[in-house]
Amino acid sequence: MDASANSSLVAVSALCHRVFSLPQDRLVAEMPASPGPVTAPWCLTLLTEELEADSLQQLQEFLSAREWRVTAVDILASRPDCTAIRLQLEAELDFHAAREALLAPAQATGLELVLQPGASQRAPKLACFDMDSTLIQAEVIDELAKIAGVGEQVADITAAAMRGELDFQQSFRKRMRLLRGFTEKSLSEIAPQLPLMTGAQRLLKALRALDCKTAILSGGFTYFAHYLKDNHLAVDFVHANQLEFEGGALTGGVIDPIVDGARKAHLLQALAAELELSLDQVIAVGDGANDLPMLALGALGIAFHAKPKVRAEAPQAIDGFGLDAALYLFGLNDLQIEALLQD
Repeated sequence: MDASANSSLVAVSALCHRVFSLPQDRLVAEMPASPGPVTAPWCLTLLTEELEADSLQQLQEFLSAREWRVTAVDILASRPDCTAIRLQLEAELDFHAAREALLAPAQATGLELVLQPGASQRAPKLACFDMDSTLIQAEVIDELAKIAGVGEQVADITAAAMRGELDFQQSFRKRMRLLRGFTEKSLSEIAPQLPLMTGAQRLLKALRALDCKTAILSGGFTYFAHYLKDNHLAVDFVHANQLEFEGGALTGGVIDPIVDGARKAHLLQALAAELELSLDQVIAVGDGANDLPMLALGALGIAFHAKPKVRAEAPQAIDGFGLDAALYLFGLNDLQIEALLQD
């Protein structure tokens, strides 16, 4: 084993000893006000509900086998329900190949392993979000369809579109035709019942405190996106599909342009240009196949609780935690996050 690989082994072994030898309250008490500066070309963040020594042992073996040298270790969170640890890596690697290679140890250990360039470990200036199943725990069009009595038909079309099996625009038009006659009064009754995604309010509030602009770029509806913006979430921009009404009911028609995957990518780039930002100052978060074009553009493209196709193709992913876990990918620890939320 060469010196670089041995360095990785020592760093992660020291982390194992520290995490398992100190009680939870000591780890929190000893957490620095801020993590150390990022100086390595890559960062690997591990997320888990309960950290086990065997999982870290398997991770250290994986790193040493590839000669990915750990140059710094930071504990970002240490709570009963969440441990977040950042490893800085000195390594010459191909991002896409490395990300795919990490899928095996992630599955074997139960750890979520998020790889990103070291330069992206910072707060963004613009964050773009899908809405349905990302900022809220629902696909709104499916909820409308259930009430309209066409729930199974619409849900099947939605699921196929999110898996990438159907063209989004075609599927959207088909679903809207099935909702013809749905009343605006019913929409107003549904909006307050939409459940927010866990961590959505915390993440959006923290981003605002960080002077980051936020946008909803959704294949859903402006009606509900504006409701969230006006009542629950710190959102600056909304771009979604407009509902067409006649006589207080949906016509079943569509108002162009439809916000599909290509449109989301275009809107992200247009917003960045309007704000005079480079794409490395932008992140995107979504769960469906129609989010992949925008997830590929910014400094981070986070697949959140995503479908398998999206999870496999997106640059980063968060599966078992709330949206606010994204804050760890900006290089923030729990002390910094709580300070932002108190402002």
